[in-house]
Amino acid sequence: MLARCERGAFPRPLLGAGVRARRVTRHADVSSPNVIGLLRGSDPRLANEVVVFSAHLDHLGIGEPAEGDSIYNGAYDNASGVAILLEVARTLRTLPRPAKRTLAFVALTGEEKGMQGSDYFARFPTVRGRLVADINLDMILMLHPFVDVVAFGAEHSSLAEAVRRAARGVPDPRWGREITVSRDPHPAAVVFIRSDQFSFIRQGIPAVFPTPGSGARPEDAARDSAWLRDHYHQPDDDLSQPMDFKAGARFARFCLLLGLEVANAPQAPRWKRGDFFGQTFGAAARPSEARAARGAKEEGKP
Repeated sequence: MLARCERGAFPRPLLGAGVRARRVTRHADVSSPNVIGLLRGSDPRLANEVVVFSAHLDHLGIGEPAEGDSIYNGAYDNASGVAILLEVARTLRTLPRPAKRTLAFVALTGEEKGMQGSDYFARFPTVRGRLVADINLDMILMLHPFVDVVAFGAEHSSLAEAVRRAARGVPDPRWGREITVSRDPHPAAVVFIRSDQFSFIRQGIPAVFPTPGSGARPEDAARDSAWLRDHYHQPDDDLSQPMDFKAGARFARFCLLLGLEVANAPQAPRWKRGDFFGQTFGAAARPSEARAARGAKEEGKP
């Protein structure tokens, strides 16, 4: 049977019974905006390249009650990501000299409905310039000290080196050295294609999804796993939960440094040679790159 399935010849057993079903579907037009802030780059040549910080602002809303509570708050998923995005934007705005590339801070809608807000923005960016990278912030668990970071998808592009450099700027609270860059603890879950960064990848734009790692102790990893099992997409994802705000502040510092690494680098992020995502989607960026180049040339005319 396995050999037949591998050839695409799936068995169709007869059940000896029939099913009659009727489905009623209602359609309605719904408007839900993305919210965008912009810090223009300081370099005349590189300001036309845009580094995106993204985080989704939606959650599940009102749903099936759990212990009498029907409001799905989404404090970790994803008010945490939006809060860190806002703090990074606020801090970068205070720098005496802006980053070389333009930075866009995009609070995206519709992630829980199939990444609709990010898909629209990545295909029709409402900012002037060419999108060159996305740093996506989604569900930042602050259940234990921040001592390591997992950068989902960084290994596919030159963003991996930017992640390593940013990690050097955040000392581990245990001994003062840099935090650790950890491997994906659950590769079978394919997290890299399950949040808003994938919309940018599909347009050929290198992206990374950084999250705090599993911590320093086995009980830290167990606490993360228990949260995912018991509280993910549940009404009790609210502000009554434990939150290590020092860990959140340290993670925000890492994100800020990562953004500066990417925004000030001599070259824009690029896919690694032979990478699956680069080969599959990289060509999608070429038409937009050509349009951006033509636009820059036209702007330079007297």
